Amino acid sequence: MSRIEGFTGWLRRHRVACFGLMVVAFLVFGLLTLDLVRLVSANAALLKENGWQALQDGGLQQLAELVASAAAAMAAWLLFKVCETVLLQSFTR
Repeated sequence: MSRIEGFTGWLRRHRVACFGLMVVAFLVFGLLTLDLVRLVSANAALLKENGWQALQDGGLQQLAELVASAAAAMAAWLLFKVCETVLLQSFTR
């Protein structure tokens, strides 16, 4: 049995914990995506206007941190969707 199957099996057996995890994942997704588009566009404008100087001043590091934040937000969203699917399947059976 793979880790994913084991995790989803655990979620199926513990519906209340699954719902709690779904709520936490939703909150994490919301917090991580708050103003993300605005920050990425501001960073892109900074890099475009100031070029090499902006890269030296930390613009590339900031862009990498924003991409990491977006990846973490997507992981939280995927966890939310997994919990949602498990709960929907268990309620509709």
